[in-house]
Amino acid sequence: MSGATHHSRIESVRDLVESVRAGRYTSLGSYPVFFMTQDGGALSYNAVRENLWQIARAVRDHDDPQWDVFACAVNWEDPDLYCDDSGERIESAYAEDLAREKAGK
Repeated sequence: MSGATHHSRIESVRDLVESVRAGRYTSLGSYPVFFMTQDGGALSYNAVRENLWQIARAVRDHDDPQWDVFACAVNWEDPDLYCDDSGERIESAYAEDLAREKAGK
């Protein structure tokens, strides 16, 4: 990637943009990332990219908890974590086999 890094704590719009620029997977281990919002929601990488400017405003102004992202994290083992915006399942680092079993594949 471009040298951008994922910020586990999103404290500014710059942290948010750098985390998105770093990509959907961590540079070490290629683990999938997702974003957490102030209202307890989870957003997929795709949802954050698609709604970046709305999320950036919420991070700057802290006025919309459903979009105010405060963390970027790895979904280590939750096969049932879904994006609160798109409804897509958020990929996990170690529970993909379990997710496939649940889906009957």
